Amino acid sequence: MESFRFAHSEYLYLLLLIPVFVVLFILSRVNRHRLLRKFGDHSLITQLMPSVSNGRPILKFSIWIAAIGLLIIALAQPQFGSKLLTSKRKGIELMIALDVSNSMMAEDIKPNRLERAKRAIAKLTERLRDDKLGLIVFAGQAYVQLPITTDYVSAKLFLDAINTGIVPVQGTAIGSAIQLAMKSFTPTFNGSKAVIVITDGENHEDDAVGAAKQAQEKKVIVHTIGMGLPQGAPIPIGEGNKDFMKDKDNNVVVTKLDENMLMQIATAGGGTYIRANNAEVGLNNLFNEIEKMEKSELNSRDYSEYDDQFPLFLVLAFILILIDFLILDRRNKWLRNFRLFGNQK
Repeated sequence: MESFRFAHSEYLYLLLLIPVFVVLFILSRVNRHRLLRKFGDHSLITQLMPSVSNGRPILKFSIWIAAIGLLIIALAQPQFGSKLLTSKRKGIELMIALDVSNSMMAEDIKPNRLERAKRAIAKLTERLRDDKLGLIVFAGQAYVQLPITTDYVSAKLFLDAINTGIVPVQGTAIGSAIQLAMKSFTPTFNGSKAVIVITDGENHEDDAVGAAKQAQEKKVIVHTIGMGLPQGAPIPIGEGNKDFMKDKDNNVVVTKLDENMLMQIATAGGGTYIRANNAEVGLNNLFNEIEKMEKSELNSRDYSEYDDQFPLFLVLAFILILIDFLILDRRNKWLRNFRLFGNQK
């Protein structure tokens, strides 16, 4: 069954101008007749101007209105669809687990660890095409921030809302984040899967290495990106605050990157460990690794193929314009006795 649509239906609002033109034309005709009546007797004026036609301007205006209507319809791009096509998409499923604990506010990586990680993830979404992406946030607990999807625009919106207050329990439960990522993949998808853990590596809650090993056993690759520098940095109390977190002895707490832990997690998960710095976070390097993974069919999309019909309306419009061009405003003296357009006294 054929379906019909306008590719740019918003242009159809221009058709509302046609009644305006008609009203203006009628007013101009009424005003013209009123002025002629003031000038003199209608029968006498008609004899003085035998070549003037009353019907031709109306006909020419009608032709122009029809031509304008056809041009507007052509601009809206009418289409008929009759062919059902199927588009198959191939890619991988990727879950990113982002640490949002207070230590991620440290500014050893500018502007801070968390903000730099968010910017890198945003850039990663711009490089993805048919792959599915999901987002998990974790601190002392892990939560799904964005279910697995190909909607990269929504991914950026969810990413903007992330801050250290989004998870109520503080800590760094990397193992819980990996386990939650495992549960968040599409159950029916049997293709390549990967988890990228972005954290400073200070795991205090669970067995992250064991969770990564379980993931690899299920053919899920676990990569890690270390946010921070080995020498560490103090943890600001709130964004832009010059006060820093202190321990019970009133000493400033310094958070340091635990590279050893992140290397162990990546090794157990069959993945790669990359340390971020002020030049780059490392997601681009991991993206190259992800691109090498085998792509599998994610889903298929059915859609109709539409054929443009606007050329027909353009041709009709130009034919009307040509006809209007051939019709003169005044009657030809040789054809004056022919009443092609009604009574034209």
